Amino acid sequence: MDIGIDLGTANIMITSANRGVIFYEPSVVAFNRDTEEIIAVGMDAYRMIGKTPDYIAVIRPLCDGVISDYDMADTLIKECIRRVTGAQIFMPRIIICVPSLATDVECRAVVNAARDIGAHKVYLIEEPVAALLGAGVDISRAHGCMVVDIGGGTTDIAVMSMNGIVVKNSVKLGGNRLDQDIIRYVQLNHRLLIGERTAENAKIALARVDAPKGEKKFTVRGRDLVTGLPAGVELTDVDMYNAVIDDIMKLIEGVKVVLEECPPELSGDIAQDGILLTGGGALISGLAELMTAELGVRVYAADDPIQCVARGTGIAYKHINALRNGFERISAYKK
Repeated sequence: MDIGIDLGTANIMITSANRGVIFYEPSVVAFNRDTEEIIAVGMDAYRMIGKTPDYIAVIRPLCDGVISDYDMADTLIKECIRRVTGAQIFMPRIIICVPSLATDVECRAVVNAARDIGAHKVYLIEEPVAALLGAGVDISRAHGCMVVDIGGGTTDIAVMSMNGIVVKNSVKLGGNRLDQDIIRYVQLNHRLLIGERTAENAKIALARVDAPKGEKKFTVRGRDLVTGLPAGVELTDVDMYNAVIDDIMKLIEGVKVVLEECPPELSGDIAQDGILLTGGGALISGLAELMTAELGVRVYAADDPIQCVARGTGIAYKHINALRNGFERISAYKK
């Protein structure tokens, strides 16, 4: 069974070339420091964030889209694939996504983690390539197409033509950074300390970056920094705008860098077709409209943007001999 893996900072998705996305859970591992045993992986571990005693560590083994804790990432990948394949441990081929500007060392760490579970061949594909394939874009034409993939740890931006990346940029800014912005905003303005899960829920409920009106409200609960007692505060979409807008504008600046470096003929194609948004960040209300206003180019979100990259890894098997930069660049690592 050939499979593709979108090994993201926030979530891990596994796709089959024939069946689409077959596994989707948070990239989290719960670890017992005393016994050195793995307690939970995926959603079960995610539910433990902020609620464990000192001897249990809840770890995100990926940071900014690349492996930061090799042992935990190895465990995460093995357990997720075991759930998908059952007793079948040997995998003929695996395709794994990496950020556009991942170093050779970071790529090698991803490959080694995949090879440890028995893969015969491991391919790496850059996230913008997979995102465009997953969105159904024909990247084989002599025609420019641009994608902005906003993940949990990084935002990958690329312009492609004829199966290759022409210009690219990777900004270490994504959904997790916005969660931290919300935590910091609530702490500074309301003297309330909240956890990352609460911040994420508030972002999903309220985040709007084009002309919020203060009509949407959401109550967050945490610890009052003055009294030390449990407390809550009601946030509005205006609060959420003020919390995240600075980093949203930095993200847009990263997109401008790619547009400025793009060859003029491809710029004309992008002006005609627009810019595709993928990843979880594409779901932020008003983001496409704000980017359209700032860039002067139509920006639109893909259908089901969260799973675009994962779907693209499965589709990539059909294009192994055609894809160039972003796929053949790293080639195949054989066991």
